[in-house]
Amino acid sequence: MRIPSVNEVKERLSRLYPGYPLSYFTEPARRVTNFIREKWQKGELKELTEECLLNYIKQVFEDYEKPSLQRVINATGVVIHTNLGRAPLAEKAIEEIVKVAKFYSNLEFNLEEGKRGSRYVHVEEILKEITGAEGAIVVNNNASAVLISLNTLAFGKEVIVSRGELVEIGGSFRIPEVMKWAGCILREVGTTNKTHLYDYEKAINENTGLLLKVHKSNFAIVGFTKEVSSEELVVLGRKYNLPVMEDLGSGCLIDLSKYGYPKEPTVKEILAAGVDIVTFSGDKLLGGPQAGIILGKKDLIEKIRKNPLNRALRIDKLTLAGLEVTLRLYRDENLAREYIPTLKMILTPKEQLKKEAIKLANRLKKLGLEGFQFKVLESSGKTGGGSLPLLDLPSFVVGVYSEKVSPQRLQEFLRKNQPPIITRIEEDFLVIDPRCLFKQDYPEILKAFKRLKDGV
Repeated sequence: MRIPSVNEVKERLSRLYPGYPLSYFTEPARRVTNFIREKWQKGELKELTEECLLNYIKQVFEDYEKPSLQRVINATGVVIHTNLGRAPLAEKAIEEIVKVAKFYSNLEFNLEEGKRGSRYVHVEEILKEITGAEGAIVVNNNASAVLISLNTLAFGKEVIVSRGELVEIGGSFRIPEVMKWAGCILREVGTTNKTHLYDYEKAINENTGLLLKVHKSNFAIVGFTKEVSSEELVVLGRKYNLPVMEDLGSGCLIDLSKYGYPKEPTVKEILAAGVDIVTFSGDKLLGGPQAGIILGKKDLIEKIRKNPLNRALRIDKLTLAGLEVTLRLYRDENLAREYIPTLKMILTPKEQLKKEAIKLANRLKKLGLEGFQFKVLESSGKTGGGSLPLLDLPSFVVGVYSEKVSPQRLQEFLRKNQPPIITRIEEDFLVIDPRCLFKQDYPEILKAFKRLKDGV
């Protein structure tokens, strides 16, 4: 069998996809010839017909043209899924991002005075309004927020933190290492499960620069435990004239306990307790784009703003546009619940999810897939993203069982669909959880299962 040359494939590509310069097809042509050679070497191809060659060319070129970052369907039931882009944005936020991306904007231009302005004004006032903070600044993520705050407030000084709060979150982000790169000296106190106020007080010396409290994010310590509250730490800080900083991680802006969930301290409550600097993420419980939000005392925020690191960590115009609109929705809790997808998904009643699961199961049954069963099962989801680690979100899901196909093989098939459908497996069932599905996702799921009639 003769494998076509790169130039031959380029010519065919040029005829199939007019409008591109011939040089554009060099790399996809190489991929086509490599693809054919590998199939031949594996014994999967004995003869290369013209029709077969054209199919391979189209398959490889379409894959070449396809963006690496693409939409996926989240059927896992994990709302703030770190691997799947965390929080989907509110429609109003998306509209504003498109507008700012498409046209020029007043990113750093004061329209009132006709001169250079600050990019932070677009979110500073709304953050102060909805949280009660004296000052606010935003950087590109919460790791940056922690880094620049530590660097500003305690460079070359000791930072006292409970041993039970020395967390590691996704991507090997560790508090001790961030503290080191911020130029601070870690002073850990207490034990893994118990830290008392006197542990902090005994550790204070002439080189202490900051008292730090860290939300445990993606784990919890239960049983024989003791931790110092924000209020207690603030009193101690005032006694020794030391600033108190708290990294809240997810940054909840509404009280979830009103809706039957475990109590999670809100940003407003922590600031009201007197904590000097509070940091949290924009793309977790807040439900906005990736950002690191820093709130607190006006004089300390101003110091952070003047830190040279701020330029390296600053937020871009598209993130600002999405974040501003998301924050404005928090002016009314009902608006936030209705229009911010993260909150809506977390707070969706179990009964509503049961209705969605029944509807989807019935539509899948109508496809008439031989050897497949579609059952509505009681299950639970997760908030994800290091938020509320002990909280299970009660749910109903569609369990898919097949006599012909293992759940692992079916999961792979759906993952390779366009758009990819990401699921989870529980025992012998592949599970489709409706909690994180958009109305546009359901037709795509049905289309994917229709393809199973042709074989997996």
